[in-house]
Amino acid sequence: MEPIRVVINGALGRMGQDITKAVVCEPGLRAVGAVEKEVTQKYLPVAEASDLIPFSSDLNSLLKSCDADVVVDFTDAEVSMSAARIAIKQKVNMVIGTTGLSEGNLAEITQLCQAYKVGAVVAPNFSLGAALLIHLSKFAAKYFNHAEIIEMHHDKKADAPSGTALATGRAMVQAHGKPFIYPEVKREVLSNTRGGHMDGIAIHSLRLPGFMAGQEVVFSGAGETLSLRHNTISQECYLPGIIMAIKKVTKRKGLTYGLDALLKL
Repeated sequence: MEPIRVVINGALGRMGQDITKAVVCEPGLRAVGAVEKEVTQKYLPVAEASDLIPFSSDLNSLLKSCDADVVVDFTDAEVSMSAARIAIKQKVNMVIGTTGLSEGNLAEITQLCQAYKVGAVVAPNFSLGAALLIHLSKFAAKYFNHAEIIEMHHDKKADAPSGTALATGRAMVQAHGKPFIYPEVKREVLSNTRGGHMDGIAIHSLRLPGFMAGQEVVFSGAGETLSLRHNTISQECYLPGIIMAIKKVTKRKGLTYGLDALLKL
């Protein structure tokens, strides 16, 4: 069986480097290209690779020459959408781990996949633990009327709240079937102390250098609380989910949103 041919967009980013190494080392996958905004050499040096990996700043030209099956993108929303428009129109599947994609962006990816009959997997978080946390939060949301989310990330994260927290909140509201009860304070001495607000769920963002990524969902009822928490220790936690998505997206058509859909939770 021929290996799945993979191009990594944003190959020199923190996640891009880890994904490239993971693809190179994974049986059944082959890295056939890498893309970065500024490129000074013809091939991407990867110690673990047995083959030369073509390196380019032009995704469109690279895809025309390397016969890729999948493009993996963990850059930012603007770059990811540009990559999706280029790749899908060449009938190349997409795996996107970028946060910050809007509902309009997802609708456009869906339309492109339908038009060109390819697949795309988009997930705000590729950690198996994070996917399970969202799944458990959806289950608990059916039984509690009060809930808040605390998400923790390193101090260099550009956005707040995280895409994972927003996805968790949306999933909880959908499972609950109505907005949660949001306790209003009569006097807020310090502005925004209660955090952001999504359909009755307060979302609080911590940004500290001691964190990598994590999330706690707290449910409350009469006389009790239930806390669900997930902590990311290293970026390695994302790689099994990414590899799974690469292998499964070639067998799908249309948009698959969230790792939970691949896990059939």
